[in-house]
Amino acid sequence: MQPSSLPSLSALRRGDLAGAREVRLQGLLEFPIEIFGLADTLEVLDLSNGALTRLPEDVGRLRRLRALFCSGNRFERLPPPLGDCASLTQLGFRATGLREVPGEALPAGLRWLTLTDNRIDALPDALGDRPRLQKLMLAGNRLNRLPETLAGADNLELIRLSANRFEGLPDWLSELPSLAWASWAANPFERTPVAAEATLVSWRELDVGAFLGEGASGRVHQATWRADGADAPLAVAIKIFKGAMTSDGLPEKEMLACLAAGAHPHLTSALGRLADHPEGADALMMPLLPAHWRALASPPNLESCSRDVYDPMQRFDAATARKIARSVGAAAVHLHSRGLMHGDLYAHNTLWDGAWGEAALSDFGAACTLPDGDDAHPWRRVEVRAWGLLLGELVDRIDGAPSEIARMRALAEACIQPNAHLRPLMAEALDAL
Repeated sequence: MQPSSLPSLSALRRGDLAGAREVRLQGLLEFPIEIFGLADTLEVLDLSNGALTRLPEDVGRLRRLRALFCSGNRFERLPPPLGDCASLTQLGFRATGLREVPGEALPAGLRWLTLTDNRIDALPDALGDRPRLQKLMLAGNRLNRLPETLAGADNLELIRLSANRFEGLPDWLSELPSLAWASWAANPFERTPVAAEATLVSWRELDVGAFLGEGASGRVHQATWRADGADAPLAVAIKIFKGAMTSDGLPEKEMLACLAAGAHPHLTSALGRLADHPEGADALMMPLLPAHWRALASPPNLESCSRDVYDPMQRFDAATARKIARSVGAAAVHLHSRGLMHGDLYAHNTLWDGAWGEAALSDFGAACTLPDGDDAHPWRRVEVRAWGLLLGELVDRIDGAPSEIARMRALAEACIQPNAHLRPLMAEALDAL
């Protein structure tokens, strides 16, 4: 037992957690049997960052458990008893050394499976027999194929396949009726993105200022760029990459995609690449957005799974909603024209001014290069579905303007229809908007 787990574990053993719905016990060496005393109430259990290698054979006694997080432990095999957990919908086993995923370990109601950064070289056919599966996180493994049964995964909306060993993707994947977010960077079949010409900036030309935020792949700071020969210093943002595997893939691939995207008014793409960081880290210089700009929504949570979470009070007029949707769509058209797919076109990756609808698409963590020629069209239409979902979310929050709402909703429905071949391409959707 590591020190981080002591306070909560002591409380559990004293009975102080009786009736708890959520319990976090990180740093454990073994599963505490006192957890079973919470079987009538426990819904979320986080046992991350310990040295666990197994779970009890009767873990199915936790009949209300909906989400289990065991990332950072030492499981080489996904525990088969998990399949006995009647209410379990979300599993997180990231970076545990997993090699084997038995089909019987997958709960019948599984919606969200995270197996990022492991050593898995094959997945069971049973994965495609989980009809509620929506979100599948598989980046950083040793996979070279997907189970054919996933061709019937009609509810699968998001899949992460980056940094594996795929020589190609099955044709049926882009035809899944609900798929909207996909990524496959850093696989053998992916061609290297062609980087736009980027300025090489010396770290010595920067005055790094306030910390602005942190994501899975890096930290963002405000900075002032004092370029040699410039008339005046320029306020910019600096993203310093961590270098570790994220749920989307490898940070160096994010950086390459950001450079390949080139400049666009509705993208937070790179102004330049930084040289001579004092700790040798990779870093990009990007435009600094106004301080009052914010994310359009929050990322998905346990309940929403693959859908963003909006402020319940958020409302738009029709013109503002249309302007946001047009900005994001224009950014996607630009990326598609450069042979890139964003892969994570979401409201939580859309930054906006909070009033008039000025907006920019951010975060290239899931970006990947599209296939050549007409083979890219099915994947462009997958991203059109993501945009259609975003448009529908905006329409749901418009006040008044019933005729505008009807027209915009009809377009959103056309973009998300199950038959991917019948969806418009992004430029056609923008013309309709």
